[in-house]
Amino acid sequence: MELWTHFQNFPVLWLVVTLLVFLFASWINAKAGKTPFLHPVLVSLSLIIVVLELVDTDYATYMQGGQYIHLLLGPAVVALAVPLYDNIATVKRLLVPLLVGCVCGAVVASVSAIMIGAWFGLNDQILLTLAPKSVTSPIAIAIAEKMGGFPSLAAGLVLITGAMGCLIAPFVYKLLGIEDESVKGFVLGVGAHAMGTAFAFEYGMVAGAFGGLAMGMTGAFTAFLLPLLVPLLGL
Repeated sequence: MELWTHFQNFPVLWLVVTLLVFLFASWINAKAGKTPFLHPVLVSLSLIIVVLELVDTDYATYMQGGQYIHLLLGPAVVALAVPLYDNIATVKRLLVPLLVGCVCGAVVASVSAIMIGAWFGLNDQILLTLAPKSVTSPIAIAIAEKMGGFPSLAAGLVLITGAMGCLIAPFVYKLLGIEDESVKGFVLGVGAHAMGTAFAFEYGMVAGAFGGLAMGMTGAFTAFLLPLLVPLLGL
């Protein structure tokens, strides 16, 4: 036991464990037909929790190694600008509709989450955690922490929102007869953040580019608008 207590404090251990678990989760997702219910992020999260419980390791110890992957979230989001740059002419042409769509999406996502949560009688701290559920994890965590919510819970809600968005989107496209790649990608980016953007690339590079644009814009609008909306909602 003393040997394990010493060994588990090596950051590289948890870095390797995280990478191996994610590769295994990706394999499971591929075998399951890439269903959003078994998204690699969700499966990895669940498996790592199980591993930490089995070996009696706390979150702070795990994050000594996990922090290195966490630091890559920012650059990964910025890298989405590459396919967006390739479609800059289309973005300029649709700039006004894109801005309106992002603002409306950000407001509706946050307000509807707060109102539904209040209807179920959730306390203010949980409501503040629910509000940024539709933006990518780094932004959602920062918003929840700044407003007094639970950052770790916000991260989990973001993953659930992303998975549900990827699951529902194809049915919505079929119902509304949406064929345009840019629209498909934009919808996924607004409603399902990074997971939606990754899913959008399955429709094509254009869809992925617009997904990345929508994800970034929605995150920025939410970060600026949410602190203004919360007092108006009585929180």
